[in-house]
Amino acid sequence: MTEQKADINAGYALFRLPYAQEQILIRGSVATVMSCAELGHCQGFVVAPFAVSPKQPILVIQADCVNRSADGTWAEPMLPLPFMQGVTTQISEQTCHLRDDYHIDFLNFHTHLENGDFQKLVLSRSLLISHDNAASPYVLFQRACAQYPRMFISLVYTEQSGLWLTSTPEILLAGEDSQWRTMALAGTVPFSEQVRWGDKNIQEQRYVATYITRQLEQFTTDFTEQGPYTARAGHLAHLRSDFHFCLTDTRRVGELLQALHPTPAVCGLPKQEAFQFIQRYEHHQRSYYSGFMGPLFVEGHTNLFVTLRCMQLFHHAFRLYAGGGLLKDSQEELEWQETETKLDTMRNIIHHV
Repeated sequence: MTEQKADINAGYALFRLPYAQEQILIRGSVATVMSCAELGHCQGFVVAPFAVSPKQPILVIQADCVNRSADGTWAEPMLPLPFMQGVTTQISEQTCHLRDDYHIDFLNFHTHLENGDFQKLVLSRSLLISHDNAASPYVLFQRACAQYPRMFISLVYTEQSGLWLTSTPEILLAGEDSQWRTMALAGTVPFSEQVRWGDKNIQEQRYVATYITRQLEQFTTDFTEQGPYTARAGHLAHLRSDFHFCLTDTRRVGELLQALHPTPAVCGLPKQEAFQFIQRYEHHQRSYYSGFMGPLFVEGHTNLFVTLRCMQLFHHAFRLYAGGGLLKDSQEELEWQETETKLDTMRNIIHHV
């Protein structure tokens, strides 16, 4: 195992699990590791990027101090918030060139899909929103908890990653003792009481479910799949399959995370080729978007979620992230609109819609 590097700077993670009222605050020193496989020997709140690098390693906030609030009532000064009010005159979106960049990326990605080089590719983008007199990160976190009760909500800071707010519906890996679970979540449409799924979304979700099945088969034969079914995530709906499985040797959790991440829900197929293609050709750097985060072996429990519907908070701006899965029959305008709809998850928190 590569030796963990301790960081003298402390970090924190304030989070709330889906459907829960209790909020949990973890504070402690920050360690770095350079592969998911090493996480089987770690304990704390994990912040992992899409692609691990010396600049963006996997960060583990040690659970030196764990506080709980049953009703979400905190004294805000408990949180060190590295965030100051902006100097602009309004909240405004920096959209210059974004549509052109997406158009170039889509043509490139889609050409390779049509040529049969890939079964699926996930194309993402980011959006910078400048602000003045924006709500504090703590207030934004509480808004997210109120607006999205079905999602995992987190406000996380380390010196290396910066400050991130996340509201995500997708479990990467969760469990305790020998009982574990994960999910295949893909396909996106606006939520309604009578959601209808087209062939593209059904096929996209099936790719993810098949991939997860093949990875689990390397670790256990004792697993079940339930679904797919429609799952609501705020104003959106997704197709979801749940996997429950037995993992008797929890030291293999790191190996399992290495096998799962990144899933086709955020990357593509074939996995390694898609991963390299995205890193080379996407116009923006994903950073910790489409990685994963959550408590790992904290008080015996693990709840790791894919970092979707998130934004990084800066002194004068927010950077929002969103993406969508492309297949060979994908249409550019529909895919662009899907990313716009996903960005609304964080926009609604900023603008308090």
